Amino acid sequence: MSVAAAVQGLAADPVVTGLQVYIVGGAVRDALLGLPAGDRDWVVVGATPEDMARRGFTPVGGDFPVFLHPRTKEEYALARTERKSGRGYKGFTFYTGADVTLEQDLQRRDLTVNAIACTPDGQLHDPLNGVHDIQARVLRHVGDAFAEDPVRILRLGRFAARFGDFTVADETLALCRRMVAAGEADALVAERVWKELSRGLQAKTPSRMLQVLAQSDALARVMPELQQIDIVGSDLDRASQATLAVAGRYALLCRLTPERDALSRRLRVPSECADQARLLPMLLDGFDAADADAQLRLIEQTDALRKPERFIALLQTAAIVHDGDDAVWRLRLDAARAVDAGAIARQCAADPQRIKSAVRAARLQALIDLPH
Repeated sequence: MSVAAAVQGLAADPVVTGLQVYIVGGAVRDALLGLPAGDRDWVVVGATPEDMARRGFTPVGGDFPVFLHPRTKEEYALARTERKSGRGYKGFTFYTGADVTLEQDLQRRDLTVNAIACTPDGQLHDPLNGVHDIQARVLRHVGDAFAEDPVRILRLGRFAARFGDFTVADETLALCRRMVAAGEADALVAERVWKELSRGLQAKTPSRMLQVLAQSDALARVMPELQQIDIVGSDLDRASQATLAVAGRYALLCRLTPERDALSRRLRVPSECADQARLLPMLLDGFDAADADAQLRLIEQTDALRKPERFIALLQTAAIVHDGDDAVWRLRLDAARAVDAGAIARQCAADPQRIKSAVRAARLQALIDLPH
C-alpha cells in the first residue's frame, strides 16, 4: 500500500481543518513497505487540550494528553517531549506545550523507521532519515534517548522478528549492551516483557527476537532460565509458517528448558501458555508409546479427557518437532472419551470403590480394540 492510499480522503476532514496533524509511526512505515494498513496514530502540533475539546475530541490519555476523534475514534496525541526522571520504563516526565515541534516529538521515538510523519495530503516529514533506513532494511535507534527506556530493547527484538529482512545497526546493539550493563533491563516488569515477547513469538521470524535479545545481553536478564535458543528458535520459525497459536509457540520456546515452570512464573504468562509449556515435553516423551496402558496414562496425565481441545492443540504443537501421526492420538482420545462412565458407575452402585478402576479398565479396552 502506498502512502497516498494510506491518507486518501483525510485532507478534507473538517474536524481537523486548521490543525497541524500528522500520521506517525507504524502506519507510515508499513505504507512505505507496501504492507496492509493497520491502526493509524496521529500527532497534533501547536494545539492545547482546550483546542481539542472545542473540536469535539474526547480525552483518554493518562500520563499525557491523548484524544479520540469524534467520528473515526482514532487516537490523536499532542506533540510532546519527555525527560528521564527515574529508573525503568515508567521513569519519565512529559511536556506537551503548544511550542513542541514535530521534530522534537519524532526525536523521542525509538527507531528511525518509526519516526516518520505524514500530513493528511501525503507529504512526508523525515528529519531522522527513516525512509533511507527502510530502503536499506536497517533498524537503527533514533538517538541517545533510546537508552532511557529498556522496553525499547524488547521492541527492537520484536521488530527484528516481524521484519526478517532487516538487520540491526551495530551501534544500536552496542547501545543495548550498555543499557543492560547499566542495569536498565533489570527494571523491566513481567507484564511488559510478556507483552513484547508474545508479540514477537507471533511474528514472522520469532528466532530473530531471541537472537537480538541474546546479542544485546538482555536475554540472560529477562529470561535467565531459557536454554538452547538456536534450536527452539528454528522450531518457532516453523511454528510461524504453520500459524500455530501463541500458547503452542510459548511451549516450543520452553521445551528444552528444564526450569520452564520457573520461567512461566517469572513472566507471569497466561495459564494456557504455562500449561502447554508444562505438558508438551510429557506428550513428546510418550508420543510413540505402543502399549495401550502407556497410551492411557499419557491421556490421563495431560488431562485430555477433561480438556480435549487443549490436547488437540498440544498435538498440533508437537507436530512442529515430531513426525508422528497425530491422527492416531485423536482416535485414541475419542475412544477413551466414548466410554460411558455414568453407565459403569450405575453398574457399580453396590460397590462404589470399583467405579474408578472399572472406568479405567473400559477405557483401556477401548484403546486395545482400536485397529492397528
